[in-house]
Amino acid sequence: MCGISGLFDLRGTRAFSPALMSAINDIQAHRGPDEADLHLEPGLAMGHRRLSVIDLATGIQPQFNEDGSVAIVFNGEIYNYRELTAELKALGHVFKTRSDTEVIVHAWEAWGEDCLHRLRGMFAFGLWDRNQQVLFLARDRMGVKPMHYALLPDGSFVFGSELKVITAHPAFARKIDPLAVEEYFALGYVADPRCIYEGAFKLPPGHKLLLRRGMARIPAPQAYWDVRFSLDNPISLQDAQAELLQRIDESVRLRLVADVPLGAFLSGGVDSSAVVASMAQVDGSRIKTCAIGFDDPRFNESQFAQMVADRYRTDHSLDIVGSNDFDLIDTLAWLYDEPFADSSAVPTYRVCQMARKHVTVALSGDGGDESFGGYRRYRLHLAEEKARRALPLGLRRPLFGALGQIYPKADWAPRVFRAKTTFQALAFDSAQAYLHSVSVLRADERERLYSAGFKRQLGGYSALDMFRTHAERAGTDDPLALVQYLDYKTWLVGDINTKVDRAGMAHSLEVREPLMDHQLIEWLATLPSALKIQGQEGKYLLKKAFEPRLPSDVLYRPKMGFSVPLASWLRGPLAERTREALLGPRMADAGYFDPDQLRSMVRQHQSGQRDFSAPLWTLLMFEAFLRQLEQRPVADPAASSEVAA
Repeated sequence: MCGISGLFDLRGTRAFSPALMSAINDIQAHRGPDEADLHLEPGLAMGHRRLSVIDLATGIQPQFNEDGSVAIVFNGEIYNYRELTAELKALGHVFKTRSDTEVIVHAWEAWGEDCLHRLRGMFAFGLWDRNQQVLFLARDRMGVKPMHYALLPDGSFVFGSELKVITAHPAFARKIDPLAVEEYFALGYVADPRCIYEGAFKLPPGHKLLLRRGMARIPAPQAYWDVRFSLDNPISLQDAQAELLQRIDESVRLRLVADVPLGAFLSGGVDSSAVVASMAQVDGSRIKTCAIGFDDPRFNESQFAQMVADRYRTDHSLDIVGSNDFDLIDTLAWLYDEPFADSSAVPTYRVCQMARKHVTVALSGDGGDESFGGYRRYRLHLAEEKARRALPLGLRRPLFGALGQIYPKADWAPRVFRAKTTFQALAFDSAQAYLHSVSVLRADERERLYSAGFKRQLGGYSALDMFRTHAERAGTDDPLALVQYLDYKTWLVGDINTKVDRAGMAHSLEVREPLMDHQLIEWLATLPSALKIQGQEGKYLLKKAFEPRLPSDVLYRPKMGFSVPLASWLRGPLAERTREALLGPRMADAGYFDPDQLRSMVRQHQSGQRDFSAPLWTLLMFEAFLRQLEQRPVADPAASSEVAA
């Protein structure tokens, strides 16, 4: 697990400054505190920060092939590297290390771009082939590991694990992209492939990018993988349970290879508990588990984690976090590089901080809700979809649209009784309705929040445009499969994976994701949706499969989530900061917002009249991003690239 960075001259062979390369590489030293190294040659510079996990003695990067003509910087883990090593040795390749990194180098020599189809793991890498004069970038299928890139005005291409690598380059203009701001206030994060800055991009999950010297522009990334929902597997429930256990056990076994202490997060939820149960099944050694609890019982599920820890006699560590643990706002703004509004980033940061005291690698249960149908919003969407399919859109839109406008808003009520929200959703098509349900600020709320000048900058763009693009590519009309696909492309990669990667790497902790194994995902996509949600029971197949391994109280209790008491924070200890930040000169000068609407939202929330906790937190994190932007370091321009004679 590491941080990678690089510079590539598309136009020629200028000599990049070692000082510049070192500066932008070291800005992500937290990702790899153990070792750092650079490789420079005419027209190319590559940097690496290493967190030693496998092959501690010889795994330093960049790594090369036998004659040094192919070089790589790599972030992630290739879980089937031993099998690939044996196959490549049989083809005549000579290995100098025991690392999974070197496997990619020889796989490129053997199979070219098709090597990606052989890799099973989480990865982002930049590979240089001097003989072909190409730079090849790739990102894993589920987007577990990050990759950012940009083309600079002088024709230099820059890439890195974190966006701070790009923004540290003195030639990069930090101009905020209005379309990214729209996506942020819709979703709480900037969705792939966009970045908060114009000209910077995220390489999408399951995509590759091939750059050849002499190119006039960066080509569009190409997909090498996508999930396809066939839903045509005739398997019985009993056989599906048995196969699911076998597949999860295999996925966990692959992720237990490490030369450093390894453990697991154990929240007390179904997904992390299932991962720990599988670890106990495939590994006889005592498991280290880590959990955090909250001093507020509404958010504390540590007793359920303790049930699983007791059942499997794990070496369990628990830290209690105070309900007023909101001191991380500025830390998170720096860490995530972009505005990021998922408030569970606070406890995620804390559990990674605590876990690093005991292990270097932790397995997580991330991805389970998306793949097994665990979110309550999925069940609500299915119920609404039945109503939408009963009436054509031409009838629904005027009827329910009018009801949605006149019905009063009821933030205080359980969602099932919030008829305004339901009426609005029934007036939409499927993609628009799902965006409506997951939005931090819905389209009508964003319309009121934005200033007239900012609306002109958007030019009619809406986050819905991006959702509809993904929906068109989903290749399914099954309502559950469609929203799972949308979450794979947006929420899972933009929120969940981003949150866990940055929080883990902030503490030099590698987090592995057995429930996001692409072979498991492909198999699950063949199963009928009725095996995932049955009636009001989400994760139906997962829960049935793990009944012999986990307590019923863990499997079938109401979902609690990993959340914090935002509403009370913003009315209590964060009230003054909220007023100062949102109603102060920085937000006014930004020009994005209607000041009257900002004042109204703050006043109504703090008086208890309305619950604007999620929108206000989203605005608070945006203001923290703007403040951090003023302080972001830039590499010394004196260390910038020099054109070779």
